[in-house]
Amino acid sequence: MAEADLLVQDIAEHHYRPITLTIVTQLRAIVGERNVIYDDPAALLDYAHDEVAGAEYAHMPEAVVKPDTAAEIAEIMRLANRERIPVTPRGAGSGLSCGAVPVYGGILLSLERMNRILEIDRENMVAVVEPGVVTNDINEAIREYGLFYAGYPMSVELCFIGGNVAENAGGGRAIKYGVTGRYVLGLEIVLPTGEIVQLGGKRVKDVTGYDLLHLMVGSEGTLGIFTRIILKLLPLPIASAVLLIPFADVPSAIGAVPRIMTQGRIVPTSVEFMDRLSVQTAYDYTGERPPHPDIGAMLLIEVDGYSRDQVEAEYNAIIDLCLELGALDIYVGNTPAAERRMWRPRQDMAEAFKTICPVQSLEDIVVPLAQIPDLMPELERLSRQYDVLIPCYGHAGDGNLHATVVKRPETSMEEWQAKLPVILKDLYEVVARLGGTISGEHGIGSKRAHYLSLVMNPTLIALQRRIKRVFDPLNILNPGKIFPKEPVGEQRR
Repeated sequence: MAEADLLVQDIAEHHYRPITLTIVTQLRAIVGERNVIYDDPAALLDYAHDEVAGAEYAHMPEAVVKPDTAAEIAEIMRLANRERIPVTPRGAGSGLSCGAVPVYGGILLSLERMNRILEIDRENMVAVVEPGVVTNDINEAIREYGLFYAGYPMSVELCFIGGNVAENAGGGRAIKYGVTGRYVLGLEIVLPTGEIVQLGGKRVKDVTGYDLLHLMVGSEGTLGIFTRIILKLLPLPIASAVLLIPFADVPSAIGAVPRIMTQGRIVPTSVEFMDRLSVQTAYDYTGERPPHPDIGAMLLIEVDGYSRDQVEAEYNAIIDLCLELGALDIYVGNTPAAERRMWRPRQDMAEAFKTICPVQSLEDIVVPLAQIPDLMPELERLSRQYDVLIPCYGHAGDGNLHATVVKRPETSMEEWQAKLPVILKDLYEVVARLGGTISGEHGIGSKRAHYLSLVMNPTLIALQRRIKRVFDPLNILNPGKIFPKEPVGEQRR
């Protein structure tokens, strides 16, 4: 059956209805004519995909609607429920799980206009922001007050804070500072049925009732639409340094990470890992020579603190320990320019592999730290068995690695599309055997929904489906995400 026919069948099974001109008129009355895109394929196409490569993952919305207030969103959701129209919320579209892709068409609800920093409360050390604020802009705004927001996804200059909360985004600082959810103190939310609720607040502690606040964090836009976010802030560190540490092999590099924290009693800000293929490709892309000819793996370690003496003592202790553990050399960057230069190959990694072939599947696996050395030979096996490249890099400090399956240029698209699902199933089964799971920070979305049962008990999947139905009885909000498709006989009527 053709993809278009399958979409029509899926829509019918879920009792969704198409958007009519009458509904478009109502949407324009809610948000204004200029804030609705309809019957303009070129403009709609921009909202049909996120950063996941491949046309097969894209789905066109029927209309894009750009609200400016929670009240407007609530009215849109009430309309969508009355008319049985699916609604997909979207931030910057920088995600890597197709979480903001409108799988069933309908309304694409773009939060790009809700981009205001509403309050910087220095006394309570919080910021109140709307979901469309670029994450990096938060730190730019609060720097002058000696504060910073510690959530740090690697796409910090592109992504919106609302998407970060929806995915419970991690990133380079997670080993020391934790992921996004640690800093979310409060949310204003429009529920799928159109009610507006407030969860949490500026208070740090709250055990009153169920923790619905953190149920929402990481819910991938399936349980509610964030319209206001209260973020915990921290004092701004005044000093930092970056270490670039090449090792001869993966076990030596990975083995150093827990020793730094246990023997050295240091929790670095970041510990990034790159295998040999990743190092060579990234440095080729930047036009630089790798820091050592015999690199088998490399760590990039950042430390920060509230005094230069503290930071210097910590990075010197890491240097001594890593040399003891077999580091080939160590390079120190303790000026802003040097730090940026050292981070650049890691930050450009995904783009570097696109120069080899733009067709790839950027994965987001996570395993216990001690199992990373066991994972590496499995990646080599998969690479040989399926004739693909699988570079591995990412956040070694918390076991979250980006094992990216890259198509060789000589492989046909037909062959690639046939074998990628088999590769991913094999990869995810390996990860599960090692005590890991299929996503550490990018989310499940629609890209990985088919594979959820490889790592999650059926009873737990069923429980989460029931939670979804409590919040969203008609499955209006962001359908087709997280959960495998249900057999027709099991769908709600």
